[in-house]
Amino acid sequence: MAGGRTRAWEDDGFDDAVPFLARLEKEDRVALLATGRPLRYQARAVLMHQAEPSTHVVLVLHGWTKVTATAANGYEALLALRGPGDILGEGAALSGRYRAATVTALEPVEAVVIDQGRFTTFLAENPPVALQLLSLTTDRQRSTDRHRLQWAALSVRERLAVLLLELLRTHGTRTDEGIELTIGLSQQEFAGSVGSSREAVARLLKELRTREVLVTRRRRIVVLRPDVLRRIAGEGAG
Repeated sequence: MAGGRTRAWEDDGFDDAVPFLARLEKEDRVALLATGRPLRYQARAVLMHQAEPSTHVVLVLHGWTKVTATAANGYEALLALRGPGDILGEGAALSGRYRAATVTALEPVEAVVIDQGRFTTFLAENPPVALQLLSLTTDRQRSTDRHRLQWAALSVRERLAVLLLELLRTHGTRTDEGIELTIGLSQQEFAGSVGSSREAVARLLKELRTREVLVTRRRRIVVLRPDVLRRIAGEGAG
């Protein structure tokens, strides 16, 4: 415990998306963290910019971030949410290429930042840690492939319902009004995540508001009827 909060890697209830620090033996985790320096980011601060040279990796201790990428035509896609125990920027650090995405803090974030050279040297000297990083990369790719396959079989309406349900499970808190998403995402970010336009997502959210399934405010969503979202997503079939 740290300040009454449980660190992600001290929790035994992980699924397939086990964060990087949780995969390491305690002594390896301590040694890796000792090679970096602690750093805090305020909400909405940018930790990494797409297309910039790689100089460091970030290990998240507390708080959540969003990973987004912008195409040449300005279309922005939400690629992932990364939180406690996750590693950021490792791909560019290992390949020496420019960063493929932008990482932004959704709330205050506590992290450890490791210079690229120190990180790659540590991996070279600690093969078990390098293997766990390879395992993480493989698991993330498999998750992406499953997600693409699932998305291909769903309509945009169904994709949005699935996304909202996923966010409720991972970032939802129950209030007197309903279940509120504790992270603020824009309509454009929702659109990028479900592979649609902002206008289409705006129409779908308006439909859900009219049906009193949810209420929306600026970067805030409260779901009143998750059962309706489950029906839309097909979870209630059969």
